[in-house]
Amino acid sequence: MAETITTASTDDLPPGSLITRDGQMQWAGLLLGPGTTYEIDSGGLTGWEDLPDYDTSDADHPTAHGAWPGARYAKPRKVGGTVWTVPPQDDAPSSLAAMRALRQALLLGDEERWLAVRLHGETLAVRARVSQRVLTVDRTYTTQGVSKASVQWYATDPRRYAVAEQTTVTGPPQPESGLNWPLTWPLYWGQASSTGDVAVDNDGSAPTHPVLIFTGPCVNPTVTDRASGRRLRYEIPLAADDELAVDTAAGTVTLNGSASRRHTAAADSSPEELFAVEPGAARLAFRPDGHDDGARMTVRWRAADW
Repeated sequence: MAETITTASTDDLPPGSLITRDGQMQWAGLLLGPGTTYEIDSGGLTGWEDLPDYDTSDADHPTAHGAWPGARYAKPRKVGGTVWTVPPQDDAPSSLAAMRALRQALLLGDEERWLAVRLHGETLAVRARVSQRVLTVDRTYTTQGVSKASVQWYATDPRRYAVAEQTTVTGPPQPESGLNWPLTWPLYWGQASSTGDVAVDNDGSAPTHPVLIFTGPCVNPTVTDRASGRRLRYEIPLAADDELAVDTAAGTVTLNGSASRRHTAAADSSPEELFAVEPGAARLAFRPDGHDDGARMTVRWRAADW
């Protein structure tokens, strides 16, 4: 029996929130695949597990064979497939409703939405827009209500992300409590309540861009990736109620959700777009110049795959 979906097909729901079994895919608020009105053709999806095309800065040797290797940057990902709309037989209203929901979901819009696919228990998602839609109106649809749609999605960010967003929080480094008097052996120096470092694990195969939120009171919030040495530093005082949000993927720095403060980046601060966590484990160090106990750094990220 087909699953009943009550949400609007155009709603940008959390990725994979409607998926219940392998082989299903979710586009915005529309669920497709086994157990639904929308069956995915046996040919499956194209472009989902493929490496995206890329640009390269390789430079040919002018007087020798080969080239100097340069950086490679992935191009947008194209994902395509064929969807069959299979409503209950001899039910014209259901056929029309299913077609209308498909038309509304596969719209020509400017905003990207989540496209999520679950295979063998793993759900990955991209932000995408519909770039092509071909709805076949033939005798089968006219007489039986079964339609065929060829769809292509275009993801400007070609990386596929885990649906679960991870979060970690740390305060600035705090000193150890020190020795207690009178001294007793063995000596115990105490334990720091915060080291100011957090572990950010990216168990995918592609670099991922975190969102960093600095909360006051602190001065000149700074974070350093201990592995790459990249650093973000902002010459700005934050009061107790202030939040400075840095979206490294979008390259934005926003104070309290509205005012841009990217211009406060210090001269030795890396470009936000280059502050990415490579596959594997990373440690980010929070080191403001001055702070009170309430200062915090929150890191949000998703593991990323090619």
